Amino acid sequence: MKELWDLFKIFFRVGAFTFGGGYSMLPILQKEVVENRKWCSYEEIIDFYAIGQSTPGIIAVNTAVFIGYKLKGVIGGITAALGIVFPSLIIITIIAEFFGRIQDNEIVNSAFGGIRAAVPALILSAVLKMWGKSVVDKFAIVIFIIAFILTAFTGISPIIIVAVSAIVGIIIKSLKKGERIK
Repeated sequence: MKELWDLFKIFFRVGAFTFGGGYSMLPILQKEVVENRKWCSYEEIIDFYAIGQSTPGIIAVNTAVFIGYKLKGVIGGITAALGIVFPSLIIITIIAEFFGRIQDNEIVNSAFGGIRAAVPALILSAVLKMWGKSVVDKFAIVIFIIAFILTAFTGISPIIIVAVSAIVGIIIKSLKKGERIK
């Protein structure tokens, strides 16, 4: 039961500080789940995140479910999902109650401006940490560059980009193994 409570608390904390969408949770998730708790490796987090991006639903919830399931099965997945969603539910309820009174408040708008400015820095930090574990050879660099260009400059769905990248990775790995056998 303590492990489930810990799982809920960690994902509650991640959910409470995930401003700017699912991508902004990655550095917090890395710190809590990989570095502090050692529940997953960097590689596993990257895999969970990629799968979470490719499956229907909210990326933060999907990733939480995968990690929770890895640790404690179905009940772990449910616990992690509840943990990550609960802070948003509380915050949205409070905002809905007071929105009319705070929407034009200069302090509130300034705070959100500061949060928006910090989110890209958090995401960049996560990218730099993932780089060393994910982009390990010249083929991975090529896949990264192409995926980045397609994501940044086209309307191609990230699901398609991740799926095609996975297929290309399988093909490249198979070709490399074939070369060694010869």
